[in-house]
Amino acid sequence: MATKDEPVQEFFSIGDVCGLTDLKPHVLRYWESQFRFLNPAKNRSGNRVYQRREVELIMLVKHLLYTEKYTIDGARQRIEEQRRAGSLRTEARAALDVQMIRDLERQLLSIVKVLDGTESPQVADATRGRAEPEPSST
Repeated sequence: MATKDEPVQEFFSIGDVCGLTDLKPHVLRYWESQFRFLNPAKNRSGNRVYQRREVELIMLVKHLLYTEKYTIDGARQRIEEQRRAGSLRTEARAALDVQMIRDLERQLLSIVKVLDGTESPQVADATRGRAEPEPSST
């Protein structure tokens, strides 16, 4: 989480988004073809530039597909229903919160394993340090 003095990152490269979401680049590119609202801008070099809002929506899609076990079509319909009901942003942020909690649980379990002596500190370090995007204020 960012403090008030720390700038909040507004744009993310595809590599950043992959690190934040635990998804591969080809999955993100495929989802762009399946969900019209996932349409990141491209910079002068032609690289994708994701906004925070898109990262939140990616987390919502991931939650619907991987946790709720929706199909692509089902997830698309569910997101459209949420959009019509005005709850899309709330649902997207909730999905991001769920992912953050899961990441924290994973990190805590890794720390416990280090303290128990069942895991080396180097392995634990590899599971930490992932930055999560701050929810946008809009």
